[in-house]
Amino acid sequence: MTATELRRLSKPGAHAVGGVPGLYVNITETGAKHWILRTTVGVRRREFGLGGFPEVGLASARDKARDLREQIRQGVDPIEQRKAARARLEQATARGLSFEVAAKRCHKVKAQEFKNSKHAAQWINTLDKYVFPALGKQPVAEIDTPQVLAVLQPIWGEIPETASRVRQRMAAVFDWARAAKIRTAPNPAAWQGCLEPLLPKTDRLRKTAGKAKRHHPALPVSEVPRFMADMATRDTPSAYALRFAILTGARSGEARLATWDEIDLDARVWRLPADRMKEGQQHTVPLSDAAIEILEAMPKDNPAGLVFPNSKGVELSNTALSKLMKDAHAADLKQGGIGYLDPRQNRIATPHGTARSSFKEWSRQGGRFPDEWSELALAHVNSDQTRAAYARSELLEERRGMMEAWGSYCEPKGKGGNVVVAQFQK
Repeated sequence: MTATELRRLSKPGAHAVGGVPGLYVNITETGAKHWILRTTVGVRRREFGLGGFPEVGLASARDKARDLREQIRQGVDPIEQRKAARARLEQATARGLSFEVAAKRCHKVKAQEFKNSKHAAQWINTLDKYVFPALGKQPVAEIDTPQVLAVLQPIWGEIPETASRVRQRMAAVFDWARAAKIRTAPNPAAWQGCLEPLLPKTDRLRKTAGKAKRHHPALPVSEVPRFMADMATRDTPSAYALRFAILTGARSGEARLATWDEIDLDARVWRLPADRMKEGQQHTVPLSDAAIEILEAMPKDNPAGLVFPNSKGVELSNTALSKLMKDAHAADLKQGGIGYLDPRQNRIATPHGTARSSFKEWSRQGGRFPDEWSELALAHVNSDQTRAAYARSELLEERRGMMEAWGSYCEPKGKGGNVVVAQFQK
């Protein structure tokens, strides 16, 4: 077949063009033409595509067909050869995958293991803050232990707990890369057999650091009613949420993300599911009159079911309550007050410290209530057998009286709280 005959050819199907055994031009129903070579490789019939016409002309198609037949004659399987070349290219591309991209792919897997989105975000955020600036753009297959050490050493003694988590998350990324056949070298962030001889144990560092550890600043117990009276003058979601957190001994996040399906106004309890608790265990909070009064003042029509939505109808930010306390402190100072300080640390009190530490101190003063009761109220998980026994029964009614007394102390509107304490002490 000549080039002119080839151009005129239009009948759909495969047409032998001659010049090389098994070379055909295949014409589709739409008139498109492409080259194929039909031949035998070993004992198998194979068909090879050689490109389209006119991009590949008749002479070029014959040259390609002759080359392929010569390779086959020499014992080479062109298809297997192409597969091997493609695999080598893919492997080379994979080995160039950066640590940051590998970490994000690993995170997609790890994120499914976390009980809430906040913890999943923390996992990748620590790498973003401490690792990506130094190693993010480097190939994950080529990073070695000295580079990992250069990231960890500046933070290992300063923030040992965070540094330990960073190391574990780096190690998880390298394990993922090894499992995905992107990296063949050993894990450069592994502890045993790698970093253990090069870094001090973080539990020892934590014990040393713990001697100077500062707790969340908290208001003195005597200052809590004054602060609560200040908050009661503020008609904002943050103020209501902060008062509710203090009255229930809750963590800020637990109060900010509270939903109406967790609240049982008839039973006067707040039931927090396990996935909302730090210790991963369901927690029931008896609600005092003061806490109920706040709930009754909140709108019930939020689409997300939030008890304390912000002005846009979504959850309050994780800094909303702490910012409120700082603003209240500054405003009190401006009016000639003493502000809202933790006198032991000379730092502005925090929502966490006031809602939990101040409550704990109040419950202990003068032996008001058993320590086990307040531990249960704070959802502290203990291995102590006695406290574990208390935890199984929850002591809901006993704690109800304690929380009512705390509510009456924080926002005194009568003597109900004092009566409860007097009854217990009697």
